Parts: sequence; structure tokens; C-alpha cells
Amino acid sequence: MLGSTSLLVFRQLTFRESLRDLTSTLNALDSRRYHMGIKHKVPLSTFADANNSRPWQIYQDLAMVLIDQARKVVSDQSELERARDSIYALDSTTIDLCLSLFPWAEFRSRKAAIKLHTLMGLEGSIPTFIHISDGRTHDVKVLDMIPIMAGSIYIMDRGYLDFQRLYDLH
Repeated sequence: MLGSTSLLVFRQLTFRESLRDLTSTLNALDSRRYHMGIKHKVPLSTFADANNSRPWQIYQDLAMVLIDQARKVVSDQSELERARDSIYALDSTTIDLCLSLFPWAEFRSRKAAIKLHTLMGLEGSIPTFIHISDGRTHDVKVLDMIPIMAGSIYIMDRGYLDFQRLYDLH
């Protein structure tokens, strides 16, 4: 059987929302699952146990290896130093609120929330851009609001995946 890490990569590449979604998808494949190297149905507990026993440091180590490879691709070190000032990370976080205290921030029928969208320059600790929206606002809509600087590099997760907006950003 494929390692649980390979299956988690499969989860990321097929845009599965959760471990339950991943196991349901794999188990629905039946005979095609065999061609992926998976002979039996995959129980949810397999992934849950793997996540509980896998140290987070392996992902940090993988990130450091990938950063090292990226630095080798950029042959001129001075170019990398200049680019460092124009690298930005964009992400959002949902902040849960009490619906009885914040009725204006209704997120679900019994829950309130807001989203904090933040663009940070990697060289400093002061955000370049902050937008607070209701909890229902999709991350990708913030791409229309961020200040775009020519020659900059923007790092974001797949929540911002909208090819037309990314093309416009480019």
C-alpha cells in the first residue's frame, strides 16, 4: 500500500476537503484503487493515527530542502537578496465570535465569525495589507484588493486559486 504521506499528497492534488473526504473518495474507486497500489479499503483511522504519530518537523525539514533547491536555481545571489525585499505572504484566518454578542457577524445559523486577510512582507513583521471581512467571504476575492507591486513575489495557498485573477495579478 502507498504510504500515508503519498495519500496525503493525493488529497492535496485532488482538492479533498478533509480526511473523511479523502477516504470516501478512495473507497469509492473500488477496482481503480488497485492500480494506485491500494489493495483494500482505506479506513479513516489509518490517516488519523498517521497524523497523530507524525512529527510536524518533517514538514519543516521538507520546506528547508525545497528552499535550498530554489536558492540553487537562482544563480546570482545578489538577485536573490534584492528579491527578498519584495516577497509577500498572503493568508487569512477565521476568527470565531459569539453570535449573541456579535449579531452583525453572522456566519452560520448559530455561529458568528469574521475573516482577517493579511499580506505580510517576509522581511518585516508589520503587515502590508489587512482586510477584515465577514466569515463568508472567500479568500480569492481579496486578490482584487491587495496592493500589487511590480516585480514582487506573492506566496499564497490554494484558497486563492482563480486563474483569471492570478493572470491579472501577473
